[in-house]
Amino acid sequence: MTARQPGVDTDPIAMWSPALARGLIRDEIMRSMCYRDGYTDLIGYRDPPRHGSVQEVVSATVASISERVWRSLIRALLRIAGVPIPVARQWVGTAVRIGGKERVLDVACGPGHDTAFLAGQLDGSGFVIGVDASAPMMRRAVRANSGPRAVYMRADTRSLPFNDGAFDVVFCLAGLHMSAEPMAVLHEMVRVLAPGGRIAVFTSYGGQSVLARKGIELAAAICGVRVFDRTTIPAFLRAAGLMDIEQHLRGVSQFVSARWPELPAELNQGRTRSTVPSARWRPAG
Repeated sequence: MTARQPGVDTDPIAMWSPALARGLIRDEIMRSMCYRDGYTDLIGYRDPPRHGSVQEVVSATVASISERVWRSLIRALLRIAGVPIPVARQWVGTAVRIGGKERVLDVACGPGHDTAFLAGQLDGSGFVIGVDASAPMMRRAVRANSGPRAVYMRADTRSLPFNDGAFDVVFCLAGLHMSAEPMAVLHEMVRVLAPGGRIAVFTSYGGQSVLARKGIELAAAICGVRVFDRTTIPAFLRAAGLMDIEQHLRGVSQFVSARWPELPAELNQGRTRSTVPSARWRPAG
């Protein structure tokens, strides 16, 4: 939730009315949600540390160092391998066709760089929610990457607070390999994706060469990240029932995209953008 920007027609306060929030966020979560420091906190039972506490300073510092070290090592390894640095934002734009009135979820958004960038591709009632469990990251996102279509919410990415099928697009460009339970995060991303919706993940890849494999193992040991092979994520999405799965491997990174099938015509009649089936529909077979 952000302050109104001069010259911008969309009113984020009107956009984030209780009625809209109720259509996205589970009722039991809404009872504990609160607004603080420019973002919506949906982890009410785990209150973030107070400003200036030693724990908060350490948390913010460790998160920042880990992110910078990881990105620097990835860039170095790609240069050694002679591979151009992947442009994940361009991949997302092509794979999920962001550019309209979609409801978009950025999982493990960190400081919100990708959230704000992709929010700028939307129009009308489109918006992006950036979700992260770190209170320091949420405050950084609000300070550096606020906008009329970028909303930040603190939530557990392993158990997202949103209703089934709430979003047209769900993506994670930086945090899956940083999670202690990456497959739980991926499961939640699939759960909140609407029929016909698109999903995109940019994460680590162990690589084929000895040099790349040793380098990424070093990066993983330093930063505490998960290194994925080329089959785990596509296989998970395929088993969940998604289709049109595409995977791009570059150096020590991979980009995977997929989509849910559309609802059958008989189930789609009378459906609006704000209403989705409460139980996940899967195609036969």
